[in-house]
Amino acid sequence: MIISSKDRDNKKSEEPNKTLSEKLFHNLCQVNLQRFAWHPPFYGAFSLNPANPFPASVLKWIALITMLIDHLGASTIKFLLHGAKEGTLFHVYDVFRDIGRIAFPIYIFMLVEGMQHTHSKKRYLLRMGLFALISEVPFDLAFFRIPFHWHAQNVFFTLFIGLAVICAMDSFEKELASFRKGHGKDLSPLAFRFYRFFLYAALITLGCCLAVLLYTDYNCVGVLAICAMYLLRRYPVPAAALCCLTLLLSSGREFFSLGSLIPISLYNGKRGRQPKYFFYAFYPVHLFLLWCVYLLLRSQGALTQ
Repeated sequence: MIISSKDRDNKKSEEPNKTLSEKLFHNLCQVNLQRFAWHPPFYGAFSLNPANPFPASVLKWIALITMLIDHLGASTIKFLLHGAKEGTLFHVYDVFRDIGRIAFPIYIFMLVEGMQHTHSKKRYLLRMGLFALISEVPFDLAFFRIPFHWHAQNVFFTLFIGLAVICAMDSFEKELASFRKGHGKDLSPLAFRFYRFFLYAALITLGCCLAVLLYTDYNCVGVLAICAMYLLRRYPVPAAALCCLTLLLSSGREFFSLGSLIPISLYNGKRGRQPKYFFYAFYPVHLFLLWCVYLLLRSQGALTQ
């Protein structure tokens, strides 16, 4: 319906007259609400906000730095303690390990994001598996002081297994969609949901069993956390929160992983500038350097182990 200028003038004349001060106050309030409205850190939790300041590269740097702090505590400071459970050095160790809990949820978040945007899931899987193998000896040297420790595998194995599970789930999602339109069109919605639930449960159980058999870092809890992040992938912060709560099953210290919600809530969905293989290569390289630091300290008599 088109309103003529005459009708608009008549409508305006019917409105109650406002004083100049009332109009100014109303306009000032509108400006303040628009310009100075404060958004909490978790603003945009249910979808990616392109106006957020953090691209993927910033999240990876945060994960890298917090992981390095964690490994300094677990590899170097732990052996300087000589088993002591008190003192300043022990408190530093505790703080370093707490800070380090932020890293893994961010890496999981980036893993799920990478799976959705990669051009080839097979190459992505191959890359994760390759770096899992490359990192194993430096991992064992840094934390166990021997080249091969069969009862502990590095976190790349956990990420590889979790990635394989969610890639399978993603492929099955497309197959289930076509099945629902074809042979499965006679199934009731409830029966179809049960069918999908048991299929996904079987995949997750298989991944968890493999993680337990291989003694991967974070074990089956890590695979569950990756699957939790994937299942809520459209809602970044709730997905990260569920991931952190899942990690609590492994240790009470994982409570500090909730700190990862802040950088994840500021993610804008963009890649950012980043070297392609630097974040992969950093993991085995820094573990090898931590082992070298251990050898140096031991040669200086700082370590007795």
